[in-house]
Amino acid sequence: MGSLAKKGLQQYLLQLQHHPLRTKAITAAVLSAVSDIVSQKLSGIQKLQLKRLLLKVLLGFVYLGPFGHFLHILLDKLFKGKKDSKTVAKKVVLEQLTASPWNNFVFMVYYGLVIEGRNWSQVKTKIKKDYPAVQYTSWTFWPVVGWVNHQYVPLQLRVIFHSVIACAWGIFLNLQARSIAAKKA
Repeated sequence: MGSLAKKGLQQYLLQLQHHPLRTKAITAAVLSAVSDIVSQKLSGIQKLQLKRLLLKVLLGFVYLGPFGHFLHILLDKLFKGKKDSKTVAKKVVLEQLTASPWNNFVFMVYYGLVIEGRNWSQVKTKIKKDYPAVQYTSWTFWPVVGWVNHQYVPLQLRVIFHSVIACAWGIFLNLQARSIAAKKA
């Protein structure tokens, strides 16, 4: 089994080298699926909501993977690939002041309009109500991930690292929402 896993990893890294955008998009889609399946099960959903799952996969493939791919290339070009502490701090701050708020906004709009099927007025109201807390929570966690990512992870693996953490983060947020809902009941 060990040699099978090693061969699979080698194939994955080869795909990442030859087809980086496609590989990152597929990886983000798969990890979005894993996160949503686990979240649905932990939420007590008995029958898998296939439409929701496919829409999350679509978001991972079309948006999350490609956005991360180009973001990390851009950050590396802006900061000329440097990895000293001062440069990493600048990358993290820039990422947290631009990409983080944007991604949270895009996710909330997509989730409300596309996945939940709400109208724009409802989505806008929810964003006004929940966005500040979502962004604040994001800023308490993701800068550490960004630091580790920019300091220690090679450029070609940063989107993958981020996607794996985002998978776990999505499950964590779902558990948090579930415990808050249980306390209200």
